[in-house]
Parts: sequence; structure tokens; C-alpha cells
Amino acid sequence: MVTQEQRRRQLAREKFLRQQQRRTSARRKARMRNAAIASVLGVILIGSVALYTTGVVLGDDDDKTNAGAEVTPSASAPSKAPDPCDKPAEGKVETQTWKKEPALTVDESAKYTMKLATTCGDMDIALKAKAAPHTVNSFDFLAGKGYFDHTKCHRLTTEGIYVLQCGDPTAQGNGGPGYNIPDENLKDKSLKDNVYPAGTVAMANTGQPDSGGSQFFLVYQDSQLPPSYTPFGTVSKEGMAVLKKIAAAGAQPADPTTGNTAPNATVVIDKATVTKS
Repeated sequence: MVTQEQRRRQLAREKFLRQQQRRTSARRKARMRNAAIASVLGVILIGSVALYTTGVVLGDDDDKTNAGAEVTPSASAPSKAPDPCDKPAEGKVETQTWKKEPALTVDESAKYTMKLATTCGDMDIALKAKAAPHTVNSFDFLAGKGYFDHTKCHRLTTEGIYVLQCGDPTAQGNGGPGYNIPDENLKDKSLKDNVYPAGTVAMANTGQPDSGGSQFFLVYQDSQLPPSYTPFGTVSKEGMAVLKKIAAAGAQPADPTTGNTAPNATVVIDKATVTKS
């Protein structure tokens, strides 16, 4: 017999899939419209005209580059709680992008830890270099470039699945580093019965294979999802306390433009570092 909770999760997943289909269709129409505009402008203007299509799910005009992602259905927001976090450190968001994935230099036999020093507290994440070398290598590269510094965690879901999503410099859900990395570790032993357990850190993607970029999500409560999102790290016990504090503050109503439900807490990554030991 299907329980009420299972039915609720099923409906949330179905709603998410419908949203993805609508947004993919909208993105295609926008590209066609921009292509027509480009043709007209090409006759009139002297010089090159660069057009950039910004979609809700993908932040670039090519499905194979700069992958932003929306891995979660929009959630209705509970009553707003007091902000438990501090003011962000001074600094600006890095806007640099790269044309291709960085060379694979990660040592698969070593231990890597990513530290997110956030306005809400520090979260240490044990990275799975052997199981997800391309993903860990990319995060090592991006953290070293200061790519995540001063970025907002732009999404918190509080129904159906329970994650905090970060890693987008635009804080809109459509940003990325300019390159994609392959899916990895989708048969991780921790993923049982299509459940990403609390503490899992996984890659967001566009819904297409090998479309991960820089966005990732941290699971604060067991969440049922298809095994399509690269699990590449585990949050420490202390980090989970920070994550749950953020979740307890709830989420804002869905943004009518992006569909994102931003956390009520001011979650900003002041500094991200990856260390090898």
C-alpha cells in the first residue's frame, strides 16, 4: 500500500519533472527568438553581436557548457524565522569562466577535505576523490581560483526532498564555470532505494547526462531522488549542525522568475578551500 508520505514525494517529483519540461521548452523558444534577432541585427550592425540566452536551468546558450541546475521541486515556504547567520565578509564574487574542464591532477589515493566557511558557520566535507575524481578535481580547481568565495546558497527545499543548493555565482540557479564534468559514482553504496541520505553532498545538473558544472547540494534530511546526481562528499557532524540550523530557518516563497525558494537564512560562502592530506 502506498503511504501518504510516499504519495506526497511522488507528486513532488512529478511536479519537478513537469517544471523541467516547461523550462526546457521555454529555453529552446528563447534560443530560436534570439537567433532570429541575431539575423536581423547582423544586416544592420557593423561588427559582431554576442547573444547570451539565460535559462532557468542552464545559464548559457549551449546545453554542454556552463551548466546550472535545478534538482529540486519548488517548495511552499513556512513562516519566516529569524535569520540565524552573520553578515557576509567583504568581497566580490568571481566571474571568471573556463572553456574546458581542468586537467585531471587529483590524487585518487589521497584524502581531500573541502571547508565551506559560511556566514552560518563552518562546514567540513570529506570528498570522495577515488569514487568521483573528475568532480573532486574540479572543486579543487575552482576553490583554488576563489570561484565559490562570496557566493550565496540560492535554494533551500523543505518539502519532498530536503537540500540546500549552492555553487552558483549568479545566485539565480543558472550559473556555472563554463565547462561540464561527467557523472560519477552513481552506484555509491550509500544510495539505497533511491534515497540520498542526510549528510550527502552531490552535484546538481540540468537533468541531462554529464551536465554538472559548479552547483551542488547538501542533503540535510534523507531525500528520495533518482540516482542521477554525483555523490562526491559527506558533511561532518559539526557541519550537519550548521546545515540543520539553516534549514530550521525555513525558505522564502518561490521566486516567480527562477522558481527558486531561497533560504531565509543569509547563507553566503565567505571562503571555500580544498585541502589534501
